[in-house]
Amino acid sequence: MSLMGIDVGTTGCKVIALALDGTILAAAQREYNVVRPQPGWAELDSRQVWRQIQGAIREVTAQTRHDPVTSVCVSSMGEAMTPVSRDREILGNCLMGFDSRGSETADRLAALEPVMFFERSGNLVGNLYGGTKLIWLRDNAPDLWAQTYKFLGWADLVAFLLGGEPITDYSLANRSLFFDLRRADWSDETLSLVGMPRDKLPGLAQAGTVVGHVSPALAGALGLSPDVTIVIGAHDQCANAVGAGVLKPGMAVYGLGTFTCITPTYGAIPPAGQMIASRLNVEHHALPGLYVSFLYNLTGGALLKWFRDTFAPLEKAAAEAVGKDVYDVLLAEMPDEPTDLLVLPHFAPTGPPYYDEDARGLIAGLTLETTRGEYIKGLLEGVTYYFRDGLERMAEAGITIDEYRATGGGARSDAWLQIKADILNRPLVRPRITEAGALGAAILAGIGAGVYASAEEAIDSLVKIDRVFEPDPDRARLYDERFAKYHLLYPFCQSLY
Repeated sequence: MSLMGIDVGTTGCKVIALALDGTILAAAQREYNVVRPQPGWAELDSRQVWRQIQGAIREVTAQTRHDPVTSVCVSSMGEAMTPVSRDREILGNCLMGFDSRGSETADRLAALEPVMFFERSGNLVGNLYGGTKLIWLRDNAPDLWAQTYKFLGWADLVAFLLGGEPITDYSLANRSLFFDLRRADWSDETLSLVGMPRDKLPGLAQAGTVVGHVSPALAGALGLSPDVTIVIGAHDQCANAVGAGVLKPGMAVYGLGTFTCITPTYGAIPPAGQMIASRLNVEHHALPGLYVSFLYNLTGGALLKWFRDTFAPLEKAAAEAVGKDVYDVLLAEMPDEPTDLLVLPHFAPTGPPYYDEDARGLIAGLTLETTRGEYIKGLLEGVTYYFRDGLERMAEAGITIDEYRATGGGARSDAWLQIKADILNRPLVRPRITEAGALGAAILAGIGAGVYASAEEAIDSLVKIDRVFEPDPDRARLYDERFAKYHLLYPFCQSLY
């Protein structure tokens, strides 16, 4: 028997089948593109995405006939919601969080007293959330609105299309702005304010709850048994935490992908005033009794990709010709010691605490002796300084981190993880499986189906450690000195632009 985890992201989906000892038996992924009907709009063709998910499921089940799937769970991006009919038909596209529609509703909610709204929802108001898009659809697509049975996020949408009940977990509900964090229910006050009928929204349950079984008609088409249990999943960052083994306060995921996101875990909701000052949200973890926040930057690994594409296209082509990873080639040029460069990594809009939509990057300290390896390392150091700054603000709100679990494509780089351990002066732990979103969903599938008695038992069985990167005391001291200077960059850059 095996467990299936599905992870639905902005531009692609991944499906894995996991043996009960943690071995990945099969994996498949598919890509799709964001649709932009006009400037400022951003959608996914939900029907196409569902076809791609089904294709990935069939590829995995074809390889696991000797270890058939017994339970399935889905993790997904947070804000995009798709309209569906009662008979499980997709009625239209989903609007992405970065779609500009819905700003009027965001403005109305922003007019509320911020501490009161944060106490209720755990969020600062913004138009990236899914609920503001739903109100836009109500006002601008009345025929679609009238036909819609429910608006579902991708984790609950896939579960519903497979045959489950239309239920979402608390973490995904939180991405709507309509959720009451403490009551773990839709907020009647907010729904009344914006005119959102509760019956257009899914039911609510803790992640890991069974919501049905795969429908017989679809089971045959996908190579699944109709006895397969459907377990409700979670926001991808929260599922990522499960897949990395982040299950108690003081631990955090350090996700190293195109974007970089740190997701700390804690057991009590911090004071609203401190969180608002740091411009941080609060969200339910996928595991009960825990909460998370998100510290992120849209640069992250994208900065290294920018360097590769802009300054090393020939090296990229040469590496591909001999089957090497160009990042391994480039990062091998980095010196062992900290550089004298200071990089403000605001090459794209930033996340908390600045939320700078018109960001500009800055590279300071270049000389004629600066090597390409130093330049590359300076970029990686700058991204880590950005997060150290945000982590210090988190600590002021009472959120402290003793151990980071590294996930994503960047976690494969020993050199990159060592830089982060030295700058943060904390150990970074790399699990054997660093693509943790689908793994976290598979773990929730096992917990929900009763294969494991608890989250602790499941994670002990399925999450294995590859290596721990301890900070070097001498390098950590040098980075302390450079970090003190890093604080000067953002005000200086603002004065220029």
